[in-house]
Amino acid sequence: MIKDFHDIELADRNSFHVRQRAARLVEFDTEDELRDFFAAELPSQWMVMGGGNNILFTADYRGVLVVPRGCGIAVEGEDHESVIVRAEAGVEWDDLVAWAVERGLWGLENLSLIPGKVGAAPVQNIGAYGAEAGDTILDVRMFCPETCNFLTLSAEHCAFGYRDSVFKGSLRGRVVITSVRFRLSKIPRPDVGYGDLMRETEARGGATLRNIRDAVCSIRRSKLPDTAVTGNAGSFFKNPVVDRAAADDMLLRWPDMPVYPAADGRAKLAAGWLIDRAGMKGYREGRVGVHDRQALVLVNTGGASGGEVLALARKVQRTVLEKFGIEIETEVNIL
Repeated sequence: MIKDFHDIELADRNSFHVRQRAARLVEFDTEDELRDFFAAELPSQWMVMGGGNNILFTADYRGVLVVPRGCGIAVEGEDHESVIVRAEAGVEWDDLVAWAVERGLWGLENLSLIPGKVGAAPVQNIGAYGAEAGDTILDVRMFCPETCNFLTLSAEHCAFGYRDSVFKGSLRGRVVITSVRFRLSKIPRPDVGYGDLMRETEARGGATLRNIRDAVCSIRRSKLPDTAVTGNAGSFFKNPVVDRAAADDMLLRWPDMPVYPAADGRAKLAAGWLIDRAGMKGYREGRVGVHDRQALVLVNTGGASGGEVLALARKVQRTVLEKFGIEIETEVNIL
């Protein structure tokens, strides 16, 4: 059943807990409800909001927020090597990861404990510990309000990149994702070579699905603040990708700088390390700050506005640029 809210407070619907309002918010459970809503009217301004985990409101939203609530997970096919799983957009991402691990299906375990909904996963091409959602996505089902049609987009047409996809490009603001299908492996495919993951996994007895998930959860909990306690959106900044020559030049000056290979042959730098070395880790300014255990994370320590968070983000970006000559981009959507 569609739920329609007017002039609604958003503090409990965004992980930064900033107090902004939306002129209207519409929740839907089924594709039929979504189609019926847009068939009756096409708002001049609208956007999809899932769990509010990757968004920073700096002003009231004057349009319609569309919120998927479908939360089904189902197996749609399998062979001797893999299983095709369909998850609706409103499923909590980590619930899907837990579901897969419990059934011995490989591919999502490195993405454990990432906050947000399944519908947001292909948009941001969420990633962690060397894995990305796009590695396992088979296709994405979506609704186009302009034509009132449902379409299915195969993974090869989703233009997945580092924290990027076609849904942030040519399809931005034009479609509503209703479900995502994943191809998960029955065959063990452990990938524990990124960061502290190998050490934490070995400490638990080796690279089983459960051990990898537990290790990832442990690492994330040790570094990242709980949104129920401290307002934040997880990683606020992207890791910058630079030419290999530029990375090599920086390594001459900072030999301990982490550098990872990027998919396009360039080099990915660790934004958290850059922020830390720029002296901003643990920095506080009024009611906002840079987290003292993970410099990628900005926190609302209580009562801060979105504008205060954004001002701190800009200061972090300027400081890193002045010290390293590197521009770091925001990962969070800023409204």
